[in-house]
Amino acid sequence: MVFQEKLVTIKQEICQDPRNQTYTAAGLAPLFQVDEQASLLIIGQAPGIKTQEAGQCFRDRSGDRLRDWLGVGEEEFYESGQIALLPMDFYYPGKAKSGDLPPRPFVAPSWHPRLIELMPKIRLTLLVGQYAQDYYLADKRSVTERVACYHDYLPDYVPLVHPSPRNNLWLAKHPWFEAEFIPQLQSLVRENLVRTS
Repeated sequence: MVFQEKLVTIKQEICQDPRNQTYTAAGLAPLFQVDEQASLLIIGQAPGIKTQEAGQCFRDRSGDRLRDWLGVGEEEFYESGQIALLPMDFYYPGKAKSGDLPPRPFVAPSWHPRLIELMPKIRLTLLVGQYAQDYYLADKRSVTERVACYHDYLPDYVPLVHPSPRNNLWLAKHPWFEAEFIPQLQSLVRENLVRTS
């Protein structure tokens, strides 16, 4: 019960934070997936509008592609208790001129450490997209450089390009990602999921 009590307390604090009042007043809950048995943590960017409407992280085309990349199905992704999902913002931040607004910068430092502390069995963290990588990795590399040199961040992290359809051109320009990187990623994911099952 200690885990659940702490989780409820953190969720209440997020909802009551004045900076989140617009979302709370609209009846929107913060989006993340935390389990004390989780061995794999996925840190993404911010929920898109479709994801927020669905009330579940990665419940969109980006999520479909991400699950394909990882080699896991929806049930394992959402219901196994082994995969945790922690966006850089827990709410849809709004629309920009091109795409969505970036995650609000106060969210990760305010709540990520406390939520991660609830998951002592995490073995591997996937950093999806530039915002997660810029926050958690102490270097100035581009997303492409980080993904290409992912071995540099093991055993703690694996950087990933965001699975958004907006990155189709990037994928076309970097065929090594799906041909070489994805099979290695799937092996890492399977190893870290199996080791705690």
